[in-house]
Amino acid sequence: MIKLDILSDPICPWCYIGKTHLERALEARPSHPFTIEWHPYQLNPDMPPEGMDRREYLEVKFGGREGAVSVYSRIAEAAETAGVELDLAAIERTPNTLDAHRLIHWAGIEGRQNAVVTALFRAYFREGRDIGDRQVLCDIAEKAGMERDVVERLLQGEADRDDIRRRDRHAREMGVTGVPTFVIANQHAVFGAQTPQFWAQVIDEMSRQIPQSSG
Repeated sequence: MIKLDILSDPICPWCYIGKTHLERALEARPSHPFTIEWHPYQLNPDMPPEGMDRREYLEVKFGGREGAVSVYSRIAEAAETAGVELDLAAIERTPNTLDAHRLIHWAGIEGRQNAVVTALFRAYFREGRDIGDRQVLCDIAEKAGMERDVVERLLQGEADRDDIRRRDRHAREMGVTGVPTFVIANQHAVFGAQTPQFWAQVIDEMSRQIPQSSG
């Protein structure tokens, strides 16, 4: 197997689109060699713990309403082309995603990481839920097969907060300036929401490099 590390933030629409593209390629190549692990990268590491009003956040980030509309028009168009359902109007708050990243980390320990990442994207971009809210995160964890009371107890404490922040800083120190970022076999970095066709070519190339068993 070949390791595919994905740096992502569950409030990043391009990460959601990029995940969808990758999964279509993986479905078309069921014998693909990848084993996938998700890693933390906060688009807004200085976001207040309670998050921000969504409209205020977008206007500050993109220099006013017109800038926000322009950026998200492109996102909506790319999502429609990719067949990714978004309900951007349902999003009322932009959350701090530190706790969401902690949940993704714990899900990885239990082998449920992809299910949790998928649920976080769906909750935020399709259902307009606040994924900075710990009860929302507990709902997601429970539906993914994790123990709700254990996750709730962990979220109330400091477990892995410093580790998530350290991993985020490490990614920036290594030159990552945006997400999604995909690292193949700890050697090749791929940036942005690449197409399913791109990933199919990568899978085919990596598969050819794997020695075939003679047995």
